Parts: sequence; structure tokens; C-alpha cells
Amino acid sequence: MRINVDLALCQNYGQCVFAAPDVFDLDDAGELVYQASAEETARADVEAAAMACPVQAITIEG
Repeated sequence: MRINVDLALCQNYGQCVFAAPDVFDLDDAGELVYQASAEETARADVEAAAMACPVQAITIEG
């Protein structure tokens, strides 16, 4: 699955990090870093991260 984050919308709240820590993280500066793709086994966590995003910056393809 492909993961897209609209970094212009993202406010680095970190809710995605709590939902899917294997895919999303905040770097030392507090900026979001993420994997652009993930295995199907991570789908439930990535979907939870997308739903938890307060600004709806995360979309999933595939």
C-alpha cells in the first residue's frame, strides 16, 4: 500500500505516530517522517493513523 501525507496540511500533532509507530515518526526537530509504502500487515494501523489525523493529511492508495 502507498501512503501519502500532505505535508502542507500536517501540523505534526503526532497522532499517526501513536497509531502506527512502525510507519510514522517525529524526528528530533518534531517534523513528521514516514514510510511512503508499507506491507499489507500494517493496513489496520495505517488506516487508524489516517482516521486519527486531526487535519486529515494522510491518504492511502492500494
